[in-house]
Amino acid sequence: MVSALAACSAPGARPGFDGAPVHAAHFERFSYEGRSQETATPSATQYRNPILSGYYPDPSVLRVGDDYYLINSSFTNFPGLPLFHSRDLGTWTQVTNVISRPSQANFEGLRSSRGIYAPDISFNKGVFYVVTTCVDCGGNMAMTATRPEGPWSEPVKLAFGGIDPSLFWDTDGKVYLVGNDAPAEQPRYDGHRAIWVQEFDPGALAVKGERTLLVNGGVDISAEPSWIEGPHIFRRGDYYYLIAAEGGTGDNHSQVVFRSRSVRGPFTPYANNPILSQRKLDPARRNPVTSAGHAKFVQTPDGQWWATFLATRPYQDGMYNIGRETFLLPVAWKDDWPQVLEDGKAIPFVAERPALPAQDRPQLPLSGDFAYADEFDGARLADAWIGVRTPATPFHRLETGRLVLEPRGQLGDLHATPALLARRQQHHIATVSTALRFRPTHEGDRAGLVAYQSDASHLFYGISRIGQRDMLALYVRDKADADRLLASTPLDGEAIELEIHADGGRMRFSYTAGGVKRVLLGDVDATFLSTSKAGGFTGTIIGPYVWRGHAAGAVGITCAGLLR
Repeated sequence: MVSALAACSAPGARPGFDGAPVHAAHFERFSYEGRSQETATPSATQYRNPILSGYYPDPSVLRVGDDYYLINSSFTNFPGLPLFHSRDLGTWTQVTNVISRPSQANFEGLRSSRGIYAPDISFNKGVFYVVTTCVDCGGNMAMTATRPEGPWSEPVKLAFGGIDPSLFWDTDGKVYLVGNDAPAEQPRYDGHRAIWVQEFDPGALAVKGERTLLVNGGVDISAEPSWIEGPHIFRRGDYYYLIAAEGGTGDNHSQVVFRSRSVRGPFTPYANNPILSQRKLDPARRNPVTSAGHAKFVQTPDGQWWATFLATRPYQDGMYNIGRETFLLPVAWKDDWPQVLEDGKAIPFVAERPALPAQDRPQLPLSGDFAYADEFDGARLADAWIGVRTPATPFHRLETGRLVLEPRGQLGDLHATPALLARRQQHHIATVSTALRFRPTHEGDRAGLVAYQSDASHLFYGISRIGQRDMLALYVRDKADADRLLASTPLDGEAIELEIHADGGRMRFSYTAGGVKRVLLGDVDATFLSTSKAGGFTGTIIGPYVWRGHAAGAVGITCAGLLR
């Protein structure tokens, strides 16, 4: 109690990180419970798809001895580039975020689906390498670490245009960078891209020598294939294989393969391409998996090959709020060509595990149905917490079981970082709740939960000052530049528990005040948070948020408020 009193510099004021008084919000718990819409119960010899539920797209997988690592795109979320570890390819635990310092990436001014695209992770002689693209924030770049947990280096810019770079380490000691870039001619159609390769110097983290065109357009340029991207080269037997995504990230997404006897080609496409796609299946089928592609292969010690790839699980009419997810399937070989899944065959939700020692289910699972609660009683936030754009200064701290957020930028302002910390919504059927203490003092002050798909598509649910009254309010922004108030009710006191329940494209908003639980608004249309309506490449993230209103000033939380 003495320390809380000492923190109050003046009646109604509290110093922030920079010494200025601010209006902070205190969150005492964050709980999540998620359930999959499909029924899938793996046996003791099976794993469950997706292996990473929710917004984890563009997977790149790596084996180092008996350890497997996987990394995903993160766009303008910070920290970024989540990195996971596994011993059995089906059970994963996050070990770090490769982008963990503001100096590594600046996302100011960027919309939610710009920033970090399609990373690739590789390893050689004791060093881990990540190459990726920062779209509209520097282009292709490389980072290194001697341990997967980091620390990871500052990015080094690569003189290689386009997106989706990856490294191939040949058996003769040479290293190559392969990536998507513009074709060597005037584009013939929208989405006409090409795959290029150039030698890479791992010591200097730089490309060198001439650049060679490997694929122009895709499997058959006369059919005008769109967006050949996400390339990876690997070697098996007498052939070099080039696998890539084709068809864009929607329902026409697919994975294709080419092979050559030289790393610089010519590469011949497989006659039975695509080697993975769901685009021929009935879109009205029950519990569909769609948009499959963007794969990378890994080989286990027994010689079996496996593919990690992205796909989606719509709840209806092609809509999904939770983003593109990471799946796993075995790779079959026939006549020295790989096949992940026969064209027209549905991706299974359960499949036989790799021949690897099975891991115990982790304390925080990333697949199947699960629940967790963060009591904010650790020394630091878990790696799964992310925000929107890179913070110029800290805006959160942990205080003995409380997450304290200090206001920063407003959602929707691309040149500001909002005081938002969120977790991925990983199931279409999910309940998120938090306990909040906040006292608004200016018109428009806000603190509560935000469900964020983009700056133009999100919602706010929490305490706000409206018309000189403290209110519980629900605002939505549906692909717009301004909020719309859906519901509100007067509040007495500064403590409240908030709950959001999602079920596919519907949401229910409940609250508990004075020991009584009530529903503010039920059966709300939340399809505006789906990718098909909001656009972009991310998934919904949900978490605590605070913002000072139009009369932003020096008034902060009172001493009495701190001690309650």
